[in-house]
Amino acid sequence: MKSDRLLSILLLLQTRGLVPATELAERLEVSVRTIYRDIEALSASGVPVYAERGRRGGITLLPGFRTDVTGLTADEARALFVLAARGAHAALGLDVALGSALRKVMAALPAPHRPAAELTSRRILVDPVRWMSGPQPVVDVAELHDAVFTDRRLRLSYRHSGTQTPRAYLVDPYGLVVKAGVWYLVADRDGVPRLFRVDRVRRASLTDDPVVRRPGVELADLWDALRKQVEERPDGVRLRVRVHRSRLDLFVRLHAGALTGEPWPEEQGERASAEGQGERASAEGQGERASAEGQGEWVRAELAVDSVEWARSLLSFGPNLEVLSPPEARTVLARHAAAVVALYGEAGAEPGAEGG
Repeated sequence: MKSDRLLSILLLLQTRGLVPATELAERLEVSVRTIYRDIEALSASGVPVYAERGRRGGITLLPGFRTDVTGLTADEARALFVLAARGAHAALGLDVALGSALRKVMAALPAPHRPAAELTSRRILVDPVRWMSGPQPVVDVAELHDAVFTDRRLRLSYRHSGTQTPRAYLVDPYGLVVKAGVWYLVADRDGVPRLFRVDRVRRASLTDDPVVRRPGVELADLWDALRKQVEERPDGVRLRVRVHRSRLDLFVRLHAGALTGEPWPEEQGERASAEGQGERASAEGQGERASAEGQGEWVRAELAVDSVEWARSLLSFGPNLEVLSPPEARTVLARHAAAVVALYGEAGAEPGAEGG
């Protein structure tokens, strides 16, 4: 609606100062001509708004003009009080500031909206940390935060997963991202985008050099591309498995990212083995992947993983999951299962005692 758009223009100008008409048009999804008509309407209603001509011109308000109108609807007010990722504010040292800001917003809200906003903060809680994820490491993002906001290059001492010795990097930071309670630094190294998990940063120091970012590249776009690289990495191996229905929910929850599709019911009497049967065609398998509650105790599923060694993670399901193919994955599981049996198989052995 036009009234909402006029209010949005007013709030943007109060926040930003001078804003090009083209940017206003893009953000509000209208034409530049419509923006100029809206400016005329604001001016006619007594708002001291005007256009500055020239290459660096735009729309602006007279210096010192402010309005106390929040423009918040009831739903917008409630949305502000549904606070996800509370840990993110604490890590940035902004938890006290957040509480203060919300109190100010509450005071500025129209009186009819205040009860709903206050009730929302008491009735809705978003906890971004996964179940049974263990204690989260204390992460100090202060130095990284300074680098991001002062546009300075960073020297990092960073330990990669699976290694003990940290490596040194000189990076150009774009910003910080918190995902599922875990902080990441998004930065370029030698012009190539990289993702650094903050709790693996052993040391960080700002340099005197200004950051060098690629023109037109924004944090959100860079994060989206890096996230897709992680989620859509090439699949080296397809594992075909059978899972007991009593563990199906847990299996899907833990390995949803690797599943190639929905699990499908195992046919009556079907019992494929790695040696005796080949895999059924992919198209045929897709046709069978319909949910079938109560159709047998076992279901089939297919996982796309990077190597056969990944199959070790399935040992925790014990006899409730069997890897059917490829044979190399079954060999991996047999080897590791035998090692577990050797560790615990000697009756009466003292914990930690040497065999023999």
